[in-house]
Amino acid sequence: MDVININEKFGLFSEHWSPRIIGQLNGQDVKIAKVKGEFVWHNHKDEDELFYIIKGSLKIDFEDGMRTLEAGEMLIIPKGVEHKPIAEEEVWLMLFEPQAIKHTGDVRHELTVDSYKKI
Repeated sequence: MDVININEKFGLFSEHWSPRIIGQLNGQDVKIAKVKGEFVWHNHKDEDELFYIIKGSLKIDFEDGMRTLEAGEMLIIPKGVEHKPIAEEEVWLMLFEPQAIKHTGDVRHELTVDSYKKI
């Protein structure tokens, strides 16, 4: 068992919208990401995902309106729900997702990541 320093892990990369795996448990990846700008509308038809905000303010657009998450807040997005994350300034976030999840669901986009780096 290794202690993971999340702030140190955030210091290891600078790319936006490119999550990094920092741990795994019970078939789930624990990922961190730096995000800025707008992502793509997508959903995960078979998987829920959890967004936990470490630093900054993240807006997530849904068909029924927008939610804003601040540092220290989290949101679980149920499987099949269309969403589009938006970060006006750089946001640091943690994600809990099944290991088989596709980054942008069935949508292919220039921001799509096909394999995640472990740090």
